[in-house]
Amino acid sequence: MSRSIAVFAAWPYANGDLHLGHVAGAYLPADIFSRFHKLKGNSVMMVSGSDSHGTPITLKAKQEGLTPKEVVEKYHERFIQDFLKLGIGFNLFTHTLTENHKNIVQKIFLKLLEEGALEIKETEQFYDPVVNMFLADRYVRGTCPLCKYERARGDECENCGKTFEASEILNPISTLSETVPVLKATEHYFLMMGKFQEKLDEWVSKQSHWRGHVQSLTRAWIQDGLRSRAVTRDIDWGIPVPVSGWESKVIYVWFDAVIGYLSASVEFAEVFGGAEDWKKWWNDLDARSYYFIGKDNIPFHTVIWPIELMAYDTSLNLPYDVPANNFLNIEGEKFSTSRGYAVWLRDMLEKVEPDVLRYYLTTISPETKDSNFSSEEFKAKHNGELVAAWGNLVNRVIGFTCSKLEAKIPNKGELTDSDTALLKKRDEAFKVVSSLFEEVKLRDATKEALAFVREINKYLDETAPWTTIKTDLAKASHSIAVAFDMIRSANILLAPVLPHTADKVEAIFGNTNGLFPKSYSTSVGEGLDKHLVLKTEDLEPEDVFLPRDAVSGTPIEKTTPLFKLIEEANFFTS
Repeated sequence: MSRSIAVFAAWPYANGDLHLGHVAGAYLPADIFSRFHKLKGNSVMMVSGSDSHGTPITLKAKQEGLTPKEVVEKYHERFIQDFLKLGIGFNLFTHTLTENHKNIVQKIFLKLLEEGALEIKETEQFYDPVVNMFLADRYVRGTCPLCKYERARGDECENCGKTFEASEILNPISTLSETVPVLKATEHYFLMMGKFQEKLDEWVSKQSHWRGHVQSLTRAWIQDGLRSRAVTRDIDWGIPVPVSGWESKVIYVWFDAVIGYLSASVEFAEVFGGAEDWKKWWNDLDARSYYFIGKDNIPFHTVIWPIELMAYDTSLNLPYDVPANNFLNIEGEKFSTSRGYAVWLRDMLEKVEPDVLRYYLTTISPETKDSNFSSEEFKAKHNGELVAAWGNLVNRVIGFTCSKLEAKIPNKGELTDSDTALLKKRDEAFKVVSSLFEEVKLRDATKEALAFVREINKYLDETAPWTTIKTDLAKASHSIAVAFDMIRSANILLAPVLPHTADKVEAIFGNTNGLFPKSYSTSVGEGLDKHLVLKTEDLEPEDVFLPRDAVSGTPIEKTTPLFKLIEEANFFTS
């Protein structure tokens, strides 16, 4: 039976272009997982959007001489362009400046206030007397009070991944005036997370399917004791606090951004379905929600967001899985948008085909530990795997068919022991690869799919139709016919990772519609009304992630190679 699968990808700050760390950490895994479940016939909703509030936006606005809104519009547009080119198939990619999002955030805030989950506390916040303003966390840098990393910012450390009160940072410096700020009293609303400690602990203890590092970090937060956390800030860029007398403050971006998963679901349903359609992903007990994020955002999705949901509406589904990836590094150092240290997605897409990039990033996906982007490894994997194994298999079978077998898929004869063995390997490959995709082990799923491709190559090497055709046309034709069956099936196994290539291969077999709808993704609207949406025909869900044979007699045309050799690798570094 079809299952409702919600795929939520982290909301990128609209303060800079996407780099490969973003892609490998959240967006490509989310897309691969989403495509797999669509092929399985499940009802998938994949949503995200531009995170438009918070000081990363105001910092970029100051740097570029723009308003925060203009910065959001600029990078929101660029996100959409890059996602379209890479083939990231969001059902809806929106942003947090919509009226829909603001209304839902304020509604949740007021409900939490009504339920006694929020309290007002006086706290000390850094204040810069030179520029005469309270400093948002991103306007403060200093030394992490926990690991002593000297480039910590605000209330979080990118080195150890821990968060802390902004007032706890050591050796603070205001980034606005490069002077030492002072602590000044101010009042804010706080989320009383401690009230939910026992309930959260009970829920987390049941999530045995979570990745080890997700479980350990979440449990560490709970064991340390959950403290109240501020949900408002003394800045002027954000969603207004919906309480009289609090007009000078806004809702903290960390509180507002995670609500985007719910608000985007509501917006998707209102625009593309019925107004209540979002509930099949949020209220159906059989539905599952997956949150694709980087490891630095784990607590926000396994601690804070679940608490917000528990406090707001117990009928809403909590996260089923949070398959957070570790970091993709360059020469051992973390990507950083703020420091401009990155390999930018749009630059890479000017140099390589989308599927080539998708494949490499999937094979080095930092699912269990940090991984490293390497130009030489990129070249070696591309040439040795995509070109030599998959591309060469397709090209040599097509070439032989066009030159020796009247450019038609030949008929099969009686199955041999070698054929039967290969068919068993195909069935096993589908079981294994499907299970790995289900478990969000995308790197291993891709590895197993390519292993099956190598089995097809091995079969052809052993049956050697280019030799047997000299003495036995039927035998050679049979081997090629079996190879075509296996190629079509292998293409399905690889399709979630290589969607553009998958459609090209399906076209070889006469299916010009491809495995995925031709109008897979598009953008609608202009400016901040522009959204990335998925357009598909309303078809009955069908499981097509299954072995699929070729049809004998199908005309075969000579095609260009699926992939080209990469000669130079040094231009992949930045």
